[in-house]
Amino acid sequence: MLAAPALRFLPMLALIQRVAGASVEVEGQVVGEVGEGVLALVGVEPGDGPTQVERMAQRLLGYRIFADDAGKMNRALADTGGGLLLVSQFTLAADTRSGMRPGFSTAAPPEEAERVFNRLVEQCRGHHRGRVETGRFGAHMVVSLVNDGPVTFLLRA
Repeated sequence: MLAAPALRFLPMLALIQRVAGASVEVEGQVVGEVGEGVLALVGVEPGDGPTQVERMAQRLLGYRIFADDAGKMNRALADTGGGLLLVSQFTLAADTRSGMRPGFSTAAPPEEAERVFNRLVEQCRGHHRGRVETGRFGAHMVVSLVNDGPVTFLLRA
């Protein structure tokens, strides 16, 4: 009989989308909004800490997904000065390997995830000259976006 695969915790992850604009609403109120830039849905996993936060901030600001003059993806958010909308998304860290219902033992507990997510926001705000906005941690959020491309990538710190 084969043993079930052990759960393995992977580093912090972010699903990023190049956007012409994006916003997040809580209870009908816009709490975060950017024009051209990046929407990042961020999943925090157990054990994520300063190393993962620093690496993810570098990747979010430095990942080259914007076109240069030749039309190649050679420019980063840091180069364009565009906006960054960070939205905590614990469902990204779900275990979806089996069955028809996600498991959330692979996501960091809410208190830990909020602390790590807030550090990521601080890092990005401290290193980006453009606008950095967020949703509201733990709230039911309605995220709207206009994906530019579409351009979407899954980053791991």
